[in-house]
Amino acid sequence: MSGTSLDGLDLAYCHIWEEQNQWKYKIQQTHSVSYNNDYKQKLKNAILLPADDLLILHNTYGAWLGEQTQKFIAEHKLNVDFISSHGHTVHHQPQNGFTFQLGSGQHLANASDCKVVCDFRTNDIALGGQGAPFVPIGDKLFFNEYDFCLNLGGISNISFQQNHKRIAYDVGLANMILNYITQKILLDYDKGGILAKTGKINTSLLTQLNNLEFYKLPFPKSTGYEWFVEKVIPIVDATNDTVENLLHTSIVHICEQIVHQIQINSNGHVQTLLVTGGGALNTFLIEILQKKLNKNIKIIVPNKTLIEFKEALIFALMGVLRIKEKINVLSSVTGAKKDSSSGVVFLP
Repeated sequence: MSGTSLDGLDLAYCHIWEEQNQWKYKIQQTHSVSYNNDYKQKLKNAILLPADDLLILHNTYGAWLGEQTQKFIAEHKLNVDFISSHGHTVHHQPQNGFTFQLGSGQHLANASDCKVVCDFRTNDIALGGQGAPFVPIGDKLFFNEYDFCLNLGGISNISFQQNHKRIAYDVGLANMILNYITQKILLDYDKGGILAKTGKINTSLLTQLNNLEFYKLPFPKSTGYEWFVEKVIPIVDATNDTVENLLHTSIVHICEQIVHQIQINSNGHVQTLLVTGGGALNTFLIEILQKKLNKNIKIIVPNKTLIEFKEALIFALMGVLRIKEKINVLSSVTGAKKDSSSGVVFLP
């Protein structure tokens, strides 16, 4: 798994099984490979590449994924059934009928000498869906004891059960904007939100962010890096203020949008909100979120392994469901014509 926040490659060795009609899991080994600056820039700028250069990177990145996975397997002497790979999203334009995740499945399979399941999003887009978010299948099968599941990656997404259907969509900004701001002072990220905590709200910036058109759209909806580049970066760059104030304001904005979505979908009873993804480690963000939420909503921040590897775990589950030809993408979430068993299988 490689997310839009460009932290690095997450590898998780998972045991997944079904017991009395309930899916169970155990994350047995994990490892993260940080991107060096060269790779980070390549992935960040891949959106600008012409088709031939993009496909070259697709193949070389796929081979690199295979090499990293093979090292992980060898180091821990793992017995692997297959590799389930999300890849790295470069283009995500469901309105134009396509999405593209870097990391050629064939090159990955050849370099790792393992069966590979990947390219999970294309089929849903072909069925008229958003091709995202996909984590809700795992929320439904692994974490259904929580009323809401919130993922704070590069962007934030939420999922919950409504009228016996799983509903989920991208809320909007999360780590993507925070990391963009810290990079102005050559910091990868603001650990624990320490810098943000010392800042103050810039009301003009907050208003502009809250007024972004995406927040007014009905679900199903999803967004990605293109939206961030086109709509968000110009607002941030045009705001002349300290990094601390930009971070503080962005966190307030992120929390206000999440709180709004929870409030319009909660029932007034005491409910639980599971928070995972890198943003769950941002203490200041969680503090502001809890402060703005109704007291009836209780935030649950799980152990660090689940915070950091939940998405990798769920893509492992999606691979299992694909191999077993069971539903792994929910049309109630993506807006596709029907549920599907998505993903393409590659053999070495």
